[in-house]
Order: sequence, then structure tokens, then C-alpha cells
Amino acid sequence: LPPRKPEELSFKRENRPYWFNRFTNQSMWEMPILGQHDVISDPLGLNAASVEGAGDAGVGNGQRKRRLSEEAAHGDRYLSFHGSKQDHIFFCQLSIEICCELIYFFWDMNTEYVCHCCYFRIYWDLDIQTNAVIRERAPANHLPPHPEIELQRAHLTTKLRQHYQELCYQREGIEPPPESFNRWLLERKVLDKGPDPLLPSDCDPIISRSMFREVMNDIPIRLSRIKYKEEARKLLFKYAEAAKKMIDSRNATPDSRKVVKWNVEDTINWLRRDHSASKEDYMDRLEHLRKQCGPHVTAVAKDSVEGICTKIYHISVEYVRRIRQAHQTLLKDCNITDPEAAEVQDRLVYCYPVRLALPSPNHPRVELHFENDISCLRYKGEMVKVNRGYFAKLELLYRYSCIDDPRFEKFLSRIWCLIKRYQVMFGAGVNEGMGLQGALPVPVFEVLNKQFGVSFECFASPLNSYFKQFCSAFPDTDGFFGSRGPFLNFSPASGSFEANPPFCEELMDAMVTHFEELLEKSSEPLSFIIFVPEWRDPLTPALNRMETSAFLRHHMSVPAFEHAYRSGSQYICKKEEMYYKAVHGTVIIFLQNDAGFTKWEPTPERIQELLAAYQVSQRTLGSPVPSSTSSPTKEGLSPKIGLLSLPRLFNISSTRFL
Repeated sequence: LPPRKPEELSFKRENRPYWFNRFTNQSMWEMPILGQHDVISDPLGLNAASVEGAGDAGVGNGQRKRRLSEEAAHGDRYLSFHGSKQDHIFFCQLSIEICCELIYFFWDMNTEYVCHCCYFRIYWDLDIQTNAVIRERAPANHLPPHPEIELQRAHLTTKLRQHYQELCYQREGIEPPPESFNRWLLERKVLDKGPDPLLPSDCDPIISRSMFREVMNDIPIRLSRIKYKEEARKLLFKYAEAAKKMIDSRNATPDSRKVVKWNVEDTINWLRRDHSASKEDYMDRLEHLRKQCGPHVTAVAKDSVEGICTKIYHISVEYVRRIRQAHQTLLKDCNITDPEAAEVQDRLVYCYPVRLALPSPNHPRVELHFENDISCLRYKGEMVKVNRGYFAKLELLYRYSCIDDPRFEKFLSRIWCLIKRYQVMFGAGVNEGMGLQGALPVPVFEVLNKQFGVSFECFASPLNSYFKQFCSAFPDTDGFFGSRGPFLNFSPASGSFEANPPFCEELMDAMVTHFEELLEKSSEPLSFIIFVPEWRDPLTPALNRMETSAFLRHHMSVPAFEHAYRSGSQYICKKEEMYYKAVHGTVIIFLQNDAGFTKWEPTPERIQELLAAYQVSQRTLGSPVPSSTSSPTKEGLSPKIGLLSLPRLFNISSTRFL
């Protein structure tokens, strides 16, 4: 442990921390050092002398590496730390280089490390180097993030959500469609040329197709999934009544009133007359009623729904103006002015994180404390939370990517801004927005890297990325943690990429356009492996364009409920909620230019291994942490990060690992 001040640690026996071996019931003052010993009678080597120059064989002492299942056979944890609550908290709050130096386990050729203080597994591999090549680019002109500005943005975005909810209820008598505001943000940022990284302020057209479509689909009532016959009967009756009420209360044409009234009366008479209908009969009747009444309902609601979209956009424009003004005032008070334009050489380089042109102002203090395995960061009463394992990941990404804060003075405040931004974007509801951040299972990433050279994610975040190089939505907050910026602004000349976009139709369509432009321009090896939902009723434009693209090399489908995604809330969710089964099929599409096809051809053998990786993830959907009664699988393991990178990164001798 690092040296402690005398006033922090009393050397009286009853107050002094000590180490306890649960297997031998032996207490020790000092941290035990592994040496040559009998692993059966003395698993931790407490009675063995340290061997100098033992090398890296095995675990650093010549013994064979132990599986976690073997350890579980002897007990839950061999070594525990005993001391005062203050000392235990001090131990828990050690930075990752100390924590990983103290507590490690290795398993076969793959490495999994479990911190006995935090008890987490690793779902990323930050050792994989990029093969993505880009042209050197100038620093970005985004304003540097600051907790005070992020707090203001959060409050205004929450108010905008409330305005949206009130408008939907007042004008149409409905609740906002689930996730519709989140998809509105995604769709608007495809078109937006405004200065704010989150809220739109310069879009053409003003009326959002995404918001208009989703609100209109819930008029006159929201159609939910039906399991039972009685539910289908009630839903049909409610739709008929709501359609008639809407036509009577709006400025509909006489022909529209006549058509809707006749169909509604016919449906109600059928409901009163036929009591032996099945669930399928009711659903067929509902579909028929929607086809007959839908165009007339849409016509009378069109102006009102367009008014909702327009109102929300104009409020967003005003909020962006306020945020921008406050941000510029803050920078001016810190004597930060626009820098001179940086010289950029016209050359190809391996991709690197986004750099900001403006220096960061001094950041206020952000408080950090731990609640069990959760890291809690608080600023002015606003708390964000992240699992300790992911907190450690963010620390590593920050070390790799940040160049303006070598002493980590802004580290906590930048994490607070990062997590707050994503929380605000995807809402505060239970599981809200999590499907928009879902990630592929780890075995799939491993096969993509091994078989197809994939080293880059086109749509990720510092919280859910597998590689340390990725594109994400927010270059200002995410660049310090490895982001290369939004993918639609990223133009690689070569490389192998994975794309699992948020399921927003407009964003996916813009993604396909960008893919084809890049593949058309580049003569270097370029490959994109895309994972999109199999939406065929109706067929989405993005899926149709990819399946008919000149660059299509292979495509296949993984059936619904036979594969899973990692939760978008993986950085904070419970271990049993880490995965969720896909309720729709997933289409995997390979778009490659000729050089990319030659280098990373999707051969039958490679495709078979990719499909097998999905089967591996299916068998490990339960708990991301192995139970004491089962042997570990390869799901969730990071093959190299613990064994190789951390000792080099922190100048730690591998023979000191436990």
C-alpha cells in the first residue's frame, strides 16, 4: 500500500489493518508475497519464501495458473482485508494501478482479473491497436466541457422533455411515445449544424420526420402488444371510439366524417353480435379499421402534430442560445480566447482521439465516494453513478487519450460531465434509452477482431466501447476518453470497422450514405461489418439500400430471441441485467471495397465462427460474474489487458501480482 501519514494510521494492534487467510485461518500484518510452494496445502504461499528472479512463468512464481472454478472449490475468497472502516475505504479508493497490482487472477491463455474489493469482470480489450487510417485533421472548435455548463444543459433538456409531454397531452390527449424524444435528438443531430453537442438549433426541415411519425402512430390511441383475446377486444373497441371522437371534434371534411362513422358503427355492431371471435379475428378487424380510418385521422391531426414538432424545435433553439451565451461568458471570465488556426499536414496517420482547439478552464471540485461496488460523483447535489470496473476503464481510457491533464486534476469533473450528458440524452425513466446504446456480446467482438481485423467501433461511447478507438456522439466530452468524434464526420481511408448504430431510421440511412461515399473514394483496404435490426414490415430504406449495394459482399440473419445484446446501462446495471435478448432478428451485412474484400473476405469458415460466437454468448446470458458452482467461460474475458498492458503502463513487476 502507498505510505500513510502517521496521524492517519495508528500502529496499535487493535487499530492496525492486517491480512487474513480464510483457508489457513492465519493473520498477517504484511501483504503476503507469492513464492515456490505447494499450491494444495498452502494456496497463497503464505509460508513460502519469495524467490528472486522467478520470471513470468505461470503467475510469476512458476506455479500453474489456477482456474476460478478451482478457487471456488476452496472457498469464496482466500484473502480479506481487516481494518477500521476508514482504512478499508482508503484501500477501496486506491487508483487502478495499485488495485490491479495487489489483486489479480489469471486463467489459461486468457486473462480475467477480479478485484476482490470491487469484484468486477472486464468487458473490453484496450490492448488492441487500431488499423484505421485517416488524414491528419485540425483540432475541433467545440467549447470545452465544464460541470456548470453541463448542469445548465441538463436542466434545460429536462424542461424540454416536460414541454414535449405537456404538448402531447394537451393537443392530442396522449402520452409521448416511448423513446420518441430520444430518437428525435438522434434524428435532429444527423441534420443539425448548430453549435450545441446535444440540442438541435440549425436544422432543415424544422419539422422532424421521426417525431411526426411516432406521435401520429399513437393517434388516436397507442396500440400495445396483445397477449389475450379480451385485451384484443377492448383495444378494438377503444380504437373505434377514439377515432369517432377525434373526427367529431376536429375540422374534418364531410366525406371523412362519413367514412369513419360508417366503419366505426360497423365495427361496434360486429363486436356486439359476435362473441365467439378469436384473438386473431379481433386483431384482423383492428388492422382493417386502421386502414379505413387511418388516412382520415391523420388528415385532421396533421396540423396539430406538426405544431408539436415546430414548438419543440423552437424551444430547443432558444435553450441552445442560453447555453452558448453562458459558456462563452465562462470562458471569457477565465481569459480563454479563440486560438490561432493550427497547421495541419496533408498526410495519412493512424486515427487519434478528438483534440479541442480551446484550452479547458479550471474545473470546480467534484466529490467522489463509493457505495459498495458503485462509484458516486457529486457536483452541486447532482450525483452520477458508475460501476467501479467501468470507473477503472474510464481511468485507463483517460490515460491513453488525454494530453492536457497529466496530473488528473480534471479527471473527476470530466467523468461527471460525460455520464451526465448520456443520462440526460437518454432520459431518467427506468431502462429508458438503454436499447439505443446496446452493444454486441464480447465473444462476437473477439471473433470480429480475430477473423476480420476489426479494431474500431463506429457507434459507441466511452461507457460501452470494447476497443479504445471508437466514434461517439459527443466529441467535446468523449474525446478525452478516446472518441474520434461522430462517425458521420469521420472519414477513414482504410481499416476494418464494426457498426451497430442506434436504431433510428434516419441515422441508419445517413450511415449507409456515408459508407458508400467512403468505399467509393478509397482504394485502400476498407471494410464495414454492420449490425442492424431486421425490420422488413415495412422494409427500412437503410436495410434495403445495403442489401442492394454494389459493395455488398455477404449478409446473413440471426433469428430473434436466439441472440442477445449487452445493455446500454452496463456501466451501472446489476449483473443479472447485463444482457437482454433481441426481440427482433439482426441482419449482419459486409460492405467492402475490392481491397477490403481481398484482405478480410467473409469466407464460410469465418462466417461460421462468427455465428458460433453468438452461441457462446447465448450460453452465458445469466451472470457476468461466474458462480461458485460453475467453471468460467470465455464470455466477458479480455484476453490481454490485465496480463500485458497494465504492468507496462504502470511499471509494475508481474511477480508481485496475487
